[in-house]
Amino acid sequence: MLISTLGASIAYLIFGFANSILILFISRLFAGVMGGNISAAQAYVADVTSHEDRAKGMGLIGAAFGIGFLFGPAIASVLIHPKFMSFFNIPENYKFLIPGLFASALSLISFFFVLFKLPETVKKGAPSEEVDPERISKSSIFSKSFWVSILAEKPSGTRYILPILIGCIFLFSFGQASLYSSFPLFCKFQLEIPVEKVGLLFAFMGLIAIFVQGGLIRILVKKYSEEPVFLTGSVLMVIGFALIPCAQSRNQLLLVLVPLALGGSLTAPTLTSFISKEADPKRLGQAMGTSQGVSALGRALGPTWGGILYGMSFFLPFIVTSGIIVLTVVAGIVIWNNHRSKQTSL
Repeated sequence: MLISTLGASIAYLIFGFANSILILFISRLFAGVMGGNISAAQAYVADVTSHEDRAKGMGLIGAAFGIGFLFGPAIASVLIHPKFMSFFNIPENYKFLIPGLFASALSLISFFFVLFKLPETVKKGAPSEEVDPERISKSSIFSKSFWVSILAEKPSGTRYILPILIGCIFLFSFGQASLYSSFPLFCKFQLEIPVEKVGLLFAFMGLIAIFVQGGLIRILVKKYSEEPVFLTGSVLMVIGFALIPCAQSRNQLLLVLVPLALGGSLTAPTLTSFISKEADPKRLGQAMGTSQGVSALGRALGPTWGGILYGMSFFLPFIVTSGIIVLTVVAGIVIWNNHRSKQTSL
């Protein structure tokens, strides 16, 4: 986590001083290489939380993302305002210098927090009864042993749940990423919503994420367990995507975004919690890293998918993506049935 947070700070610094497409590309490439902080944070939360509180812990990570999703675009829009630029005498070709420096500073602060305030969960030289010497596996995700562990039968008797969960991570991130490219186009050309107002719609979704992942999900998981919460979230996402092209006004669109944001806020933390519980404890960090890598692949492919489909018809990216997300509903049913069968056997 130290390496990734410091690397992110350097990447944003390069971004701030970028004055060509090549330098911009290098900055984002370097940021991607150093993008292990999310999986490291998830693995850390998995280490310090019990099975019962796992979804709550992952939900707090999601809530943090929601806060960033809410305030990040707003802060960036202020930092690139012409008055800001003139005050600091910044040339137009360095328009993104201040946001880059600001993001770099935040990542650097995160680095120092990790360095001085975050205790290591695995103590070197600890007594054997405290730390399993086999707890940390060094095998690469490119090794055969790692993927054997992913597909291996678990103590619960399941072999296929973890691959299904990793597939769901891809579908979830793919669906959300397709929204980023097609949704602003839909707002502009179908509802005549200005670009600056689209950011407010994303902020609205961020508020819902903060509310759900910051507290509500803990109550729901405690009352109903994670399996039905995940299934409900998947269903809500399917409904939300399908209803977007039906909106005829901004107010209608706001109503449609409620189930979509609720669904995403319920699905993300429970899905991550499932993966942390199903993964081999010796390869927990690698499993979380793999899930984030698959998620990154979905985020890379999703915008292109959404843009191409929107070019064919404005409703296609939402309807087709909704149909793809149905697969997570099927996965949710499988996971819930597996959970109920284990409860019955007990």
